[in-house]
Amino acid sequence: MAYKNVKRVLDTIISIICLIIFAPLFFIVAIAIKLDSKGPVIYKQERLGLYGKTFKMYKFRSMFVGAEKGGVYEKKGDPRVTRVGRFIRKTSIDELPQLINVLKGDMSLIGPRPPLPYHPWRYDEYTDDQKIMFLVRPGITGLAQINGRKELEWRKRIALNVEYVENLSFCLDLKIFLKTITNVITMKNNINTGETVKKEKHIFDSNCYQ
Repeated sequence: MAYKNVKRVLDTIISIICLIIFAPLFFIVAIAIKLDSKGPVIYKQERLGLYGKTFKMYKFRSMFVGAEKGGVYEKKGDPRVTRVGRFIRKTSIDELPQLINVLKGDMSLIGPRPPLPYHPWRYDEYTDDQKIMFLVRPGITGLAQINGRKELEWRKRIALNVEYVENLSFCLDLKIFLKTITNVITMKNNINTGETVKKEKHIFDSNCYQ
């Protein structure tokens, strides 16, 4: 059986187990969010998924309602982030609802992170080489996340995403999973440090693989 098929089975089993284990945490975080600020507990955002199709990605809401009007980049001490939001972002707890996306088949546990439909650019503006990243389900974590995460310029992120697709294997997924755990514990690279989209967006830099 091809690893892609095994991967989907593993995604389903692991996401169900994790949702059961984290159910009490989901309940506590939901209450904390509601007590901290007005708005829904879950933030739904359109993202580009498999074959460039859009889907609703779930996160625990970490910003005040309407915060997206202030731009896509978070900065240190961003006033749009709630008190509870600062904690769940630092600990990556805000990403846990994506286990539901995995169970639904929108996402995988490991794969390229799904970009916004308009950022860094629209799907039809990606080059054919860059579109390789959309040949697998997007992930909660991926190769770019363990190699700089939000500090990476977008062309470098995409190059790493393509590298992941072209080298997809159980061993690579295991490596990413273990490194992600380390990064979550150390709270590494979890804040955008500035603009990560350069004007020369269509230049595909093969050196980014190294």
